Amino acid sequence: MAQKPQTPKRRSGVRHRDGAVQSPDASIAAVSQGRIGNWALLGGLTLLTLLVVFLDVRTGNDLRVVPLLVVVPALASVYCSLRQTIWVAVWITTVVVGFRAGADGTFWDFVFGIGFAVLACALGVAACAARIRHATEMARLRSAAVTLQRQILRPLPVVTDHVFAYGLYEPIEEDRFVGGDIYEVVESPYGTRVIIGDVQGKGLAAIGAGFAAIAAFREAAIREPTLTGVVQALEDAVVRHNEFSAQTGEAERFVTALVLGFDEGGQVEAVNCGHLPPRLLHDGRTSAVTLHRTSVPLGLAGLSREARTAESFGFPRGATLLVVTDGVTEARDATGAFYPLDERVVAWAGHGPRELLDALHGDLEEFSGGIRRDDVAALALHRAPAATH
Repeated sequence: MAQKPQTPKRRSGVRHRDGAVQSPDASIAAVSQGRIGNWALLGGLTLLTLLVVFLDVRTGNDLRVVPLLVVVPALASVYCSLRQTIWVAVWITTVVVGFRAGADGTFWDFVFGIGFAVLACALGVAACAARIRHATEMARLRSAAVTLQRQILRPLPVVTDHVFAYGLYEPIEEDRFVGGDIYEVVESPYGTRVIIGDVQGKGLAAIGAGFAAIAAFREAAIREPTLTGVVQALEDAVVRHNEFSAQTGEAERFVTALVLGFDEGGQVEAVNCGHLPPRLLHDGRTSAVTLHRTSVPLGLAGLSREARTAESFGFPRGATLLVVTDGVTEARDATGAFYPLDERVVAWAGHGPRELLDALHGDLEEFSGGIRRDDVAALALHRAPAATH
């Protein structure tokens, strides 16, 4: 039998792979750290210097190898911190100057040799500083985007009179892949309304479209007596956002969404706007909920002649409804195969909602090898055995 969940406590933040909330300051500071430890760098540099010096001694005046060491700071600038790169540059400059001072040649040979070594080492340090500055700017952008996502989306779990809503949300933190997955749970005079959706496209523009949809849902879910009225308000909000985006030169966006309505009865009302159907878990069994009236995504109603309509399906007491975005179903393994959600959910049919999301999260990470190219969002909506007041 399905486990009866304890009344959830509100948690803040977004769950990441390590189970902790990642600090934006920590992600920014990480880019300035070297990927090579100090002792490993010292050992490698010492061995390289001894090898080059040995080869230089063996070849004599016929072929001077030591000057080739000037390429080392350039390599260090890619993998080392700025302090490490400066230290490498000083080391290499000292070695090259020392050998140049003891080598045969004219005064100008010495001057040009030393000048070239100093210039090459200085360029390596400058390249490292430029790399770290660019990486820091990108880290700030990613952190700002992810922080914005966290501020838009409500921390879960949330308890209403009709459902316990648990959530899993993992935003992708690469600047060009930042997505627009959205979800919200609102308790209204007409029951509990839930939305989960995915904005077309990536980047900050997608987050803006998602915010427009979320803001409209929070207002319409309380104001509109019908679920189709809520969806129409969402459609109007996305259209207005697209009109503004067109004026500012941004691309227009559409939003796939699944809007659900829960009341005291044993039915769930649903309006599907091009989103993935939910999965129902009850009494140790799982089944995909069939929705026959899937309409176009939000923002595209003008392209369709059919009005959006709501349909109902059974949701008995103690059951759990799992809804996900395509970041789950389109995750791939090393061979390129898609994540088989329906096959995996069967094994978790007896789990409570929190345990269900934990199992999904762990299995998804193992399946994809921790490599994601889209946000991951999932809600586990559990109908309470009795009304919660």
